Amino acid sequence: MKERTGIVTMKGNPLTLVGNEVKVGDAAPDFVALDNGLAPVPFSSFRGKVCVLCSVPSLDTSVCDMETRRFNEEAARLGSNVAILTISMDLPFAQKRWCGAAGITRIQTLSDHRDAAFGIAYGVLIKELRLLARAVFVCDAEGVIRYMQVVKELTEEPNYAAALDAVNKLARK
Repeated sequence: MKERTGIVTMKGNPLTLVGNEVKVGDAAPDFVALDNGLAPVPFSSFRGKVCVLCSVPSLDTSVCDMETRRFNEEAARLGSNVAILTISMDLPFAQKRWCGAAGITRIQTLSDHRDAAFGIAYGVLIKELRLLARAVFVCDAEGVIRYMQVVKELTEEPNYAAALDAVNKLARK
């Protein structure tokens, strides 16, 4: 399995990313993750919509909490042809509890804990922690990656303006 270093850090300490590196213009790899009811959800089931894939280390951390709440707020303005998925290694039960407590209703959380299928397919699985790196991938309705950011420092938030600009451009087409 491919390993890359020098891409992300946690509190300044370098980490190793495992999996396939994807780039803007690539077909978005399909993967299967679990919803909050333990049902498998293939990414391909969202074809036809602009999709925002947000990977976060854990919803139970402050930055992941802020990021997911922010994208939940933005989802109300983006329309029904946009799907926002937040993916973490958290167990589905923990995701469901967190969403209920945080009032998250406009985005879908998915758990990659079982197979790390998303983490490996998108190259954001952290070898040392078996968590996902913080990243945002925006895919068009045909399933092509049109924007991506792998956040260098795990404790920092993504560039919301750039991600949302990419979504808005695609959603208007």
